[in-house]
Amino acid sequence: MQAVLGDAPAGSDLKVVRGPGTNGLVQVLRLRRNIFDEAAGLRTEFGDLALLKAFGIKIVYAQGPEAADVILANRDRAYASGPAWEYLIGPFFRRGLMLLDFDEHHEHKRIMQQAFTPANLKGYMDVMMPGIRERIAGWPVSDNAQMYGRFKELTLDLALDVFVGMQLTESEAAKINRAFIDAVRAGSALIRKPVPGLRWKKGLTARKVLEDFFFSKIGEKRRQGGSDLFAVMCSVETEDGIRFSDEDVVNHMIFLLMAAHDTSTTTMTTMAYYLAKNPEWQDRVRQQSQQLGDDLAYDRLGDLTGLDWCMKESLRLCGPVPGIPRRAVRDTELLGHHIPANTTVVISTLTNHYIPEYWPEPTAFDPERFSPERREDKIHRLAWEPFGGGVHRCIGLHFAGMQIKAIYHELLQHYQWSVPSTYEWPLDVSALPVPRDGLPVKLTRIPSMNR
Repeated sequence: MQAVLGDAPAGSDLKVVRGPGTNGLVQVLRLRRNIFDEAAGLRTEFGDLALLKAFGIKIVYAQGPEAADVILANRDRAYASGPAWEYLIGPFFRRGLMLLDFDEHHEHKRIMQQAFTPANLKGYMDVMMPGIRERIAGWPVSDNAQMYGRFKELTLDLALDVFVGMQLTESEAAKINRAFIDAVRAGSALIRKPVPGLRWKKGLTARKVLEDFFFSKIGEKRRQGGSDLFAVMCSVETEDGIRFSDEDVVNHMIFLLMAAHDTSTTTMTTMAYYLAKNPEWQDRVRQQSQQLGDDLAYDRLGDLTGLDWCMKESLRLCGPVPGIPRRAVRDTELLGHHIPANTTVVISTLTNHYIPEYWPEPTAFDPERFSPERREDKIHRLAWEPFGGGVHRCIGLHFAGMQIKAIYHELLQHYQWSVPSTYEWPLDVSALPVPRDGLPVKLTRIPSMNR
């Protein structure tokens, strides 16, 4: 028996969205267990739009770049980002940029863009590079190096250096890291009540930890200034003198710090996996980094073309944000289907990159898809969408690319890593995609004479 999303307006030729009549909990568990096969099956049976029941609500699961284009471009303002994300992560990342809409979103983004100008990005990189060199140089070799954990620790340390501008004790850093993990995972809680010991309650506790941390530092930042993002956020203003309040700064810092280290961690872990599985590409990008030399300047990032292709292909194969939700603010039409007001729609960014009509041999790691001669991502303007699109396109995408390339440039010159030929990572997509085993690799140091 199929489920149906309401009725189309009388006299219209719009279709209704249909989906499996399966219990909502069963649907969620199936998607978590094997999202790629489940998504492909839904598309085969129902087309690009399928009705699902998840987290206690009905969701239109939208696949393909055509649906993504309509939703993200949002030309008639039929969809809002805030209400959809609010339901999922609002208590933990409230009033972050992703949770604002329309004029308010435009105003906040206009202020925040001042923190991501090329001049500021160059300044962040200057702050970041010594920390990257020092921390990666201290990585111990191992036959069982857990790359996910190493990247997560590194990116949090760097985010605190570059974004917050302060060194924390080991226990303080661990507390903040734990809070971000709990806040992110809380959004995928099946029981969405503050039950002690469960995800939702842990997320609420984590939010309080993060608020207390930033509010305790904001007065000092406003007085002393600095080149870190926290200081910049405290001081940036538009040409007409509009600035952020203390509450705005804290809300945006919690959201940005999460986005800066969690999504970059996922991307770098994915790159490590595929470069271990494809050692010829690891050698290829290493040679390019060795030719460029140790001192990587901001204006030389564009020379790392092979690394850029590998990063983009890794983002295709495992987008760090597996789905982008929106809420219909009024009745609207999507690909010839009726979408009633207050319906949640989710763009399946993780699985959209595996649709064979747009991506030949979609499961293959093939960075040259992004070479100038091929540019498979240009077959449709939203065929490749790891950073979203429209006005809510990720504001930190250039920072993320800069950080990832800088880290890998250093890593490639000092280490090589491998996995057994039979190894396949066990990917957990219950929240942000992470390998359940931490991605264990054999990590060895490259002798200096070979560099």
